[in-house]
Amino acid sequence: MGRSLGLADSKQRKLLVNAGFGWLFDAMDVGMLSFIVAALAAEWSLGADQVGVLTAINSIGMAVGAAAAGSLADRFGRRSMLLWTLVIFSVATGLSAFAGTFALLCALRFAAGFGLGGELPVASTLVSESVPAKDRGRIIVLLESFWAGGWIVAALVSYFVIPDYGWRIAFIIGALPVLYAVYLRRAIEDSPRFKKQEGVRPSFGQRLAGIWSKPYRTSTIVLWILWFTVVFSYYGMFLWLPSVMVLKGFDLVKSFQYVLLMTIAQLPGYFTAAYFIEKFGRKFVLVVYLLLTAASALWFGNAESEGALLAAGACLSFFNLGAWGGMYAYTPELYPTAVRATGAGFAASFGRIGGVIGPFLVGYLIERGASVAAVFAVFVAAILIGVVALLLYGKETKGIDPDNVSSPQAAGRSGA
Repeated sequence: MGRSLGLADSKQRKLLVNAGFGWLFDAMDVGMLSFIVAALAAEWSLGADQVGVLTAINSIGMAVGAAAAGSLADRFGRRSMLLWTLVIFSVATGLSAFAGTFALLCALRFAAGFGLGGELPVASTLVSESVPAKDRGRIIVLLESFWAGGWIVAALVSYFVIPDYGWRIAFIIGALPVLYAVYLRRAIEDSPRFKKQEGVRPSFGQRLAGIWSKPYRTSTIVLWILWFTVVFSYYGMFLWLPSVMVLKGFDLVKSFQYVLLMTIAQLPGYFTAAYFIEKFGRKFVLVVYLLLTAASALWFGNAESEGALLAAGACLSFFNLGAWGGMYAYTPELYPTAVRATGAGFAASFGRIGGVIGPFLVGYLIERGASVAAVFAVFVAAILIGVVALLLYGKETKGIDPDNVSSPQAAGRSGA
């Protein structure tokens, strides 16, 4: 197993699995929320606007958490922020089970989103800094593949637990990862690269200036465009897939089988991307998988039969999640250690804004009579913008050590 993954020793294998389970718990929480909201809307008689507010607040929390945790990880360490974000989202999720008002639930979901959004860029930075450069991209994509495992767990909990025991029990199950944080406290170490930076801790202002300094400005702009277009299209399309099937006249809405099919299709997407990313490079994987995502979205938007919809949806899941893996691998490789988590966190944070806008835009367009094909064409256009930006201005990072490209101290101090 370890040799096939390209990991040099058991410590690196253990790191991947340990960080991967944290990633899985994140996905489980996000996945369960979509099912919980449906049950909650019926019990509390929530309108569509309130459901939209609840999901948006969760995404806004993720945006704030990604920026804050990424920056703090450059100051206090990747390990400590990984643990804190895991505790924050677990505790907030557990407390959500006892919420008695809509306002309190929104506040708790913001806190849970803060932890969720903060953990992902910190975990990918930690693992990226802790494995050999020749296998770095592959390992990060494999880390991302734990996301599919989390969605499978969410589907199982939602199918077997929520109908019989209610949404509050699902939130309590979502709090169990706090116990995993206790284990991680002893099982995980900070990255060797961060440890070497002891005594070199630029201030927040210096780190922010660093990612916008001349050596990194173009990379930051490309990353922000890439993250925004990918997250915007992902949340806009995937949160609406079941509803789109209703609009097309089918009754396969939010069924366990449909969710499971879409989730299982993610796994080969991740694994093929993990193979190609070290063979052909980061830009190759991102460009090819995003172009095929756009083609799948176009197919889905114009599909008429149930078979075509399922096939197009599976392809959409396959290629889009493979691209996500490539994006998480690519992002931390563009910055030196002193500002790496800050750069990754702010890129992810900007992308989460797209995750708020995308679903609202779909609802707005459909309410005004836009066809499904027209709605999905918007996401195709967004993806193509990201591809063009990456092709024209993105740099290839395969085999490159960003700490040797420019001094990390300079990145933290330079403002131009």
